[in-house]
Amino acid sequence: MYNILVTSIGSVAGDIVIKNLKRNGHRVIGGDINPKNWLVDSYSVDSFYQTPYVSDELRYFDYIICLCKKEKIDYIIPLTDLDVDFYNKFRDDFLKNNVKICISNKESIEICRNKKLLEEYVNKNCNYLNTIPTILLNKIEKPMWDYPLVCKPYDGRSSQGVFYIHNEFEWQAMKTMSNNDKYIVQPYIEGFIEMVEIIAQPKFNIVVAITRRELIATPHGCGISVYVYRNNELENKVKQLTQNLNIIGCVNFEFINNNGVYYLVECNPRFSAGVEFSCLAGYDCVINNLKCFEGKRIESFELKNNFYIARKYEEFITEIEMEK
Repeated sequence: MYNILVTSIGSVAGDIVIKNLKRNGHRVIGGDINPKNWLVDSYSVDSFYQTPYVSDELRYFDYIICLCKKEKIDYIIPLTDLDVDFYNKFRDDFLKNNVKICISNKESIEICRNKKLLEEYVNKNCNYLNTIPTILLNKIEKPMWDYPLVCKPYDGRSSQGVFYIHNEFEWQAMKTMSNNDKYIVQPYIEGFIEMVEIIAQPKFNIVVAITRRELIATPHGCGISVYVYRNNELENKVKQLTQNLNIIGCVNFEFINNNGVYYLVECNPRFSAGVEFSCLAGYDCVINNLKCFEGKRIESFELKNNFYIARKYEEFITEIEMEK
């Protein structure tokens, strides 16, 4: 049994990560910026801590180091992109305190968390995959493609800060944004969103891939209804990219399926919001992800059946204030 800190447990993946870790006998400590009575899963963990914002790096660092010592933490599982960025930066400091961070290697995360770098890497090293042409906004004066265009931060998350540009007026407005040096420009491509969940254990040369098509999703890209199916051609290409990047653990690749042509959108180097869909389809991504960082062999997997899977929202009373 391990003492495992799961960060940002209010995120969508928090529920399945906590459930599967506890089901396998681990002690789970949960952290989140929100207070306990705002979060259902704060009552599912063995101990809960309301943490500082990860953007306040020094304060957050000191807080988590103290938490790790108090709770004798063995592993940390970050659930959001900002968490991954932080722990990627400070992973050596945690290792000095005998705490392992369950994220991929530093170089692969730096590539995956930058959509421009990922596009360049794939174009150079993996020409069997299609990328979306990508240019930094501050490098061009006029669009290189017809409208509509997509503008978004190169290190963005959950579709935050995404703009769809339909005409010259909107383009000029976009160019005047104060932080446009962090934005990329891409042509708009229509199609289905396809996700490929990856669990990779390079020590044993095992890569598991599970594909799902999003049928209904929130504006922030969280799948509500999906179709899980085998896509051998796409999965084999993604497995090859995974090995090229030397990825370890669970990550998620997003594609746009435009009439059978797949365009790589991004890689999320963490559990995706839809990781529970893959678990329901028969593969425990959570425990096999942990095995990767234990240095153990992960389970192989072949999807036997296709699945339609949908999720719902459910309400819980987290606290009752009695009238005095």
